[in-house]
Amino acid sequence: MTVLPLIFTSGLASGINAYAVVLLLGLLGRFAGAESVPHALERTDVLIAAALLFLLEAVADKIPYVDTVWDAVHTVIRPVAGAVVGVLIASNDPGSLSEVAAGAMGGTTALVTHLVKASLRMAVNTTPEPFSNIAVSLTEDLSVAGLVTLAIFHPWVAASIAAVLLLVGLLLVWLAISRIRAFRARRRERKAARTAADRPPAGQP
Repeated sequence: MTVLPLIFTSGLASGINAYAVVLLLGLLGRFAGAESVPHALERTDVLIAAALLFLLEAVADKIPYVDTVWDAVHTVIRPVAGAVVGVLIASNDPGSLSEVAAGAMGGTTALVTHLVKASLRMAVNTTPEPFSNIAVSLTEDLSVAGLVTLAIFHPWVAASIAAVLLLVGLLLVWLAISRIRAFRARRRERKAARTAADRPPAGQP
């Protein structure tokens, strides 16, 4: 099962930025001679499409609230991408892992990671300034690039780091839930206060 760590890591990275995963894997396979990369990801049309979509996500993911809408749209796309990449990696190394198991691992890992990412970005959006979104987005992009590159040359090391990051992300989500609830409670309080202020005093028409 030599492809297992690569499938797990690529699935986790797909949950963060699926287009970056496809683009990086394709470039590493085409120009760095990475044999574990499926040839389908090295095709020119796939690389161009992944590059354009990556650039679009790079912009959308750094704008407060736009990133939340973008994440909502990608609730299906990222897990599907993780599953497809997993199947392609398994098919590139017949006998190492069944394609069904590979697809399930890649898709499930991507889905869990996507939910973690989306939840944390909702918490970040409670801050009034946009710089935290940009910083978090850049950190995510760099993490994906580092993990995918490391997974090609040192797959087990990358998978271990990915597992730790996933556990940390789940812990942060648990902590962020209280922040999101507090943010929503403050919004309700401000709305109630504005409604009360606009209401005329008793006895006045």
